[in-house]
Amino acid sequence: MVANSLLETIHRILQGHVDTEPLGAQTLAGELEVEMMANTYNRVTSACHRKCVPYHYKEAELSKGSSVCLDQCASKYHERMGKTLTELFMQDEELMKKTQQSSGPI
Repeated sequence: MVANSLLETIHRILQGHVDTEPLGAQTLAGELEVEMMANTYNRVTSACHRKCVPYHYKEAELSKGSSVCLDQCASKYHERMGKTLTELFMQDEELMKKTQQSSGPI
């Protein structure tokens, strides 16, 4: 599973078992980004499929209602994810400012 692989890679980095030279670090960052994107795609697909596609379906094509539901579900998921990431970024900036202020001149 992608999430396990991502966690294992992060764990290896923290343990110092991964070459983090500049080129190695760039390659690793790219691999982590691909894994995170795949993980996000899988979560969106799974959540929206459960919500929008009936368990028993007889047609090979999606109904118009299911198609619209899937589109809106994915859109809402990405919108919410963007808001959450923005909030986390703002919290990190606040924490950095507080840390800089507290470690300022004595």
